[in-house]
Amino acid sequence: MHNNILVSTAYLPPVSFFSACTGCQKILIEHEENYIKQSYRNRCYILSANGPIFLSVPVLLGSFHKTAVKDIRIDYSRRWQQVHTGALISAYRSSPFFQYYFDEIEQIISGRNEFLIDMNQKLIELIGRHIGIRAETGFTDSFEPAENKPYDYRYLISPKITDTRAYRQYTQVFSARYGFVPGLSIIDLLFNTGPDAGLYL
Repeated sequence: MHNNILVSTAYLPPVSFFSACTGCQKILIEHEENYIKQSYRNRCYILSANGPIFLSVPVLLGSFHKTAVKDIRIDYSRRWQQVHTGALISAYRSSPFFQYYFDEIEQIISGRNEFLIDMNQKLIELIGRHIGIRAETGFTDSFEPAENKPYDYRYLISPKITDTRAYRQYTQVFSARYGFVPGLSIIDLLFNTGPDAGLYL
């Protein structure tokens, strides 16, 4: 595997994001690309009592058209923080390891980061430590077009692209109702498997 991996910023990224990062020495977060709507950059998927749902971090209007992702500001005029933390509590409070990790995650979500990329980075680093990702993280300093390089995952990890890799299944909170649901945020794996989460990547 290449020593470095190049990924886009992501909000509570999917399992596939961290699976791609496993074994790398450095994780480079794309800092200069133009922001892409309806992507993992500002949304994640969790499993609720009503099935899979997505949580989206609102960004300020006018931040969409050809704006570098590093300049995307979070919109705090909406009550998204309360909505997200409430949804996480409702979906995962009965999971085996919820109490061990939720407070740290909630503290970052409930903070006041001006830029989306900064909040995402804090969450990525926090969760990475908990699941055993020891790679150094950093940002790119220039933009390079995608050229199918084996270590470039910026546009491969997307809710619009089906992840065909086979992951070990684990017991989810609503497994009895929905069976195993793949493609969810890493927090689904973390809350349900705790310190063993890294073994499932």
